[in-house]
Amino acid sequence: MASMVLSKLQERNIQHNPPRSGPTFTISQAASLVGRSASAIRIAEAEGRLPHQERNMTGRRKGYTLKDLDTMRQVFDTRPWREETDPPAIIACQNFKGGVGKSTIAVHMAQYLAIHGYRVLLIDADAQASATMQFGYIPDKDLDELDSIYALLQGKPERGIAQIIRKTHFHNLDLIPANLKLYNAEYEVAARIGVHGFNVLTTLARDIHKVAGNYDVIVMDPPPALGMVSLSVMYAANALLIPVPPSIVDFASTTAFLGMLEETMGALGEHDIQPEYGFVGMVISKSEANIESQRQIVDITNTVFGRSVFSQELRSSAEFNNAASQLKTVFDLTSSTTNHAVRTRCLNQLNQLGWELEENIKKLWPSRHGLD
Repeated sequence: MASMVLSKLQERNIQHNPPRSGPTFTISQAASLVGRSASAIRIAEAEGRLPHQERNMTGRRKGYTLKDLDTMRQVFDTRPWREETDPPAIIACQNFKGGVGKSTIAVHMAQYLAIHGYRVLLIDADAQASATMQFGYIPDKDLDELDSIYALLQGKPERGIAQIIRKTHFHNLDLIPANLKLYNAEYEVAARIGVHGFNVLTTLARDIHKVAGNYDVIVMDPPPALGMVSLSVMYAANALLIPVPPSIVDFASTTAFLGMLEETMGALGEHDIQPEYGFVGMVISKSEANIESQRQIVDITNTVFGRSVFSQELRSSAEFNNAASQLKTVFDLTSSTTNHAVRTRCLNQLNQLGWELEENIKKLWPSRHGLD
């Protein structure tokens, strides 16, 4: 039934929307994103170092694509890529509880990083496949278990990890999708551990490292639980991003999650399986500006977790819900689904949150120490 409803939604979007092509930018936006002035771009176009921008029937520039921006960064030598000696940032966006904005944050942060010039891989490791749907897929209709990390977790894939990576409509953002059959991996990984020991939890990490050199950042969206798939993801990660809605239930759940995580990782450490995280960031998600009880929880969260809490909250917005109803993200939308002020506020929050994440990522890269 759910697949049928999603299929109808997909058909409606195909009928009413052109094929996905990623966002476009004005020359002033492009200049800001590539770190050069608009006049520098015009001069480079006039000199032939950059291709001339296409124009529409009225003579206006059509807008620069993400691929155009990548070309500009190459010409101007402003690509933000890590040095080969720097480790890729491998970030798990994780919480113990569902409905906290985990997939929304994972997808939007992956897209933010691609917009800002990084080479990004998004791995959907959640059988609910919310991240996958935001790229236009109906997971249980368009994909099977061979398209996800399911076979990798079984330890005997028919295709290697490089073969299940697919391009998206966002230049420099690749995807490993998920679907409901990934849920079976929970039991199968547990069974493998019973036979082969806890080193089974390192299988995904070994596969990821086969392709990690092609990327600056890998973002992973694991299930909202501390099961076998989540543990595999968290072992593969070198950083954590934890969404925390400002409600007493979610705060208590997050605190319990962190306590259980510490206990679990300690137990795994006895088997020489223990990840090291370059940073653990917490994001206040799905918040409202004028609800006093939420402000109190935000204050408590900042007091308890201190500098681990990102300063930018990601507040509730109809823009997220309306974009998701079209199997899209806020970055995919070409105009507001509410009003200009609401869209601008939502984008500003995403961009500020992305900037904070970017600054933490740079701390993982020795070549950037003392430079930014």
